[in-house]
Formats: sequence, C-alpha cells, structure tokens
Amino acid sequence: MKLAKVEMFHADAGWRPWSFVKVTTDDGLVGWSECTDSHGSPLGMEGVVRDLSPLLVGQDPRRIGKLLSDMHSRTRQSPGSIIQKAIGGIENALWDIKAKALGVPVYELLGGAIRETIPLYWSHCGTSRVRAWQLVQKPQIATIGDVEEFGHEVKASGFKTLKTNIAILGSNPHVYMPGFFKSAGGPELNADSTILKAIDQWVGALRSAVGGDIGIALDLNFNFKTDGYIKIGRLLEQYDLSWLEIDSYDAEALRQIKDSIRIPITSCENLYGVRQYQPYFIRHAMDTAAIDVIWNGFTESKRIADMAELHEMNICPHNYNGHLSTLISMQLCAVVPNLRIAEVDVDDVPWRDELFTASPVIENGSFKITTVPGWGADVDEKVLAKHKWPKS
Repeated sequence: MKLAKVEMFHADAGWRPWSFVKVTTDDGLVGWSECTDSHGSPLGMEGVVRDLSPLLVGQDPRRIGKLLSDMHSRTRQSPGSIIQKAIGGIENALWDIKAKALGVPVYELLGGAIRETIPLYWSHCGTSRVRAWQLVQKPQIATIGDVEEFGHEVKASGFKTLKTNIAILGSNPHVYMPGFFKSAGGPELNADSTILKAIDQWVGALRSAVGGDIGIALDLNFNFKTDGYIKIGRLLEQYDLSWLEIDSYDAEALRQIKDSIRIPITSCENLYGVRQYQPYFIRHAMDTAAIDVIWNGFTESKRIADMAELHEMNICPHNYNGHLSTLISMQLCAVVPNLRIAEVDVDDVPWRDELFTASPVIENGSFKITTVPGWGADVDEKVLAKHKWPKS
C-alpha cells in the first residue's frame, strides 16, 4: 500500500471555512481528517500540505511515526502555527487509513476505549445566535428577554454544562472579540467599566435563565491582558462558574490569574506539542488543559494528555468545527483516563449533517463512541462541492 495523493479542501461554513485533508492510496483506500483554522490561514495550510506532499507520495501510509518524523524534520526551522496544523491534518488522515485497513476504530490502535460515553458541554451557547442567528436558522438573541426564552431550550437539551463567549446585547448585538480583530476594543485589550458591565449582564442573564443546576463556563479567548482577566474573574465569582477559559502565551501570567480568582481556569487550546505545554504544567498554571486534537495530531495530543496526567490534571478537547473534528476529538477522549469533559457545537449551518457520511450520536448531553472503522465518518465530496470556499 502506497500513498498516491494528498489533498486539502475547504467548505464555506457561514462565518468561517472548514478545512479537510484527504489522503488516497494506490489501491483506492481513502483517509480523511479535519484541520479547520477559522481565525488564521486556511490557504496557508493548503500551501503547506502541497509542500509536504512530495515527502509522502509513494510512502506506506501506515508508517505514521516515520512520516511524522520526516515532516517535522523538513519543517524544523518553522515549528508550530499553520505548519503544525497542516501536519496534524495529514497525520490524522493517515490514522484514518490505517484503522480502516485493519477494520477498527482509531481508538483500538491505542489500547482500546476506556469509556463508551463522553460527557459534553454545549459550546458557543447563545453566542452563535447573537452573531450568526440567520446562518444557523435559530431565533436571534438580542435582549435579556431573548436570553430567558433561550434558557428553556438549554434546560430541555440534556446538556449539564454550557460554554459561552462575551455577547453584547442591545441595538447592535454582537460578540466581543477584539483579540481576534473581530470587534472594537483592540489592540489595547483593556477591561474598562463598559465591557465589565456588559459581561456581568450577559453572564447574569444566562445564570438566571438556566438556573443553578447547569454549569456555565465563559471563554475570554485572547480578549484581555492579565489585569483584565483578574477583574473579570473577581466580578463573576458570584455566578459559580464551572471555569473561565483564558488564552495566554505566558505561563507565569496565567498562574497569576489562577492565584488571584476563585474560578477554575481552562487554557492552552492554542498551544502545539509537549514543549509548549511543559512550562504550563510545571507551574500548574491552569486547572484543565485544553488540547486541539485536529491541530496537534493524534500522537502529540496523546502525549500532552499523558503529561497532564503526570501533573494530576484533566484535559478537554478544543473542538468547535464540523462533525469530523468531533469524531476525531472524541476518540482521544475515549483512550485517556484524565478526561474532564468534551466540547461540541450545537448551533451550526443547517447542512452540517449532509456534509458527512455519519453524524455524532449525542444523547442527553453525552457522546456515544462509534465502532465504525477509522474516525467513523467521511466527507461527502458532492455536498462539499456545493459549499466550496473560496467561492471563486
């Protein structure tokens, strides 16, 4: 068995593109992965995949360790970022081929599943209906009354935990994301009185709407500096949050935040490889380590989870994309002992199920592990062609 072709495709999924890697062998076996990079450079990843393809074509796709070593060696002077995301996408597609060739799910290649069901939280809960309600074809959330009405749906969903971002309600409802240059507030990223009042209003409205039995987490992303995260953490202690999610490239700063507030911290979803995670683990800078499986690749994600276990820390996957991303992420959750909870988006483009040959099975807020060989689903290329990105 030899690799014959390595390709990347993109789907226009509304407010961001989804990206996929397809690898094909000379005997017609196909492996798929998702490596969506919605805030960065999808076309940059595609360029990296093209650059690395000559290293792969003609090789045995089942020799994943060797091919990983070859790709990392060739890109040694530019580690991380979109290069790592492209390598992670290629690697995960190779795992799909190897597992399909053996007729087993990927998790069977790493010792088998520890658990058959995985607890989930509803990600971007509410905020997708603030910024993209027309695309997800759900009622818009623009007022406190809308939040109260939405709370009935959340309570009936079966999810025990939700995670939201910062939504600004009123005449111009939007999601506050200056850290990604998607709203006002940058580049200084100050937590002034206006934004603090808006955060208090949003989180308070959600807590009132869903009651005290459903956990609430708030994702602050890269939207503030250290002092701002501390101000927000202290402000929100009254709402008994499950965690604050904070992005920081400074382990000492994150530890300062953790020591200054009484809310657990989840972090590191934007890091690549155990080298980048190590200083955060050494300092116990967070309570839960987030791992992006589709960017790090399955091999490195397992290594990061093992390091978290050595530091008495649980993990959760960073997963906010298409169904293939979910299926890949859940297979990591299946094989590691130190799982806290897993992320999944509920509100999305209405054709999401059509794009994949199978959808995640979610019952009462939990994911049921698949027994289908590989990741458990492929991409339907006919549907993909209908939603091509870029459109021209």
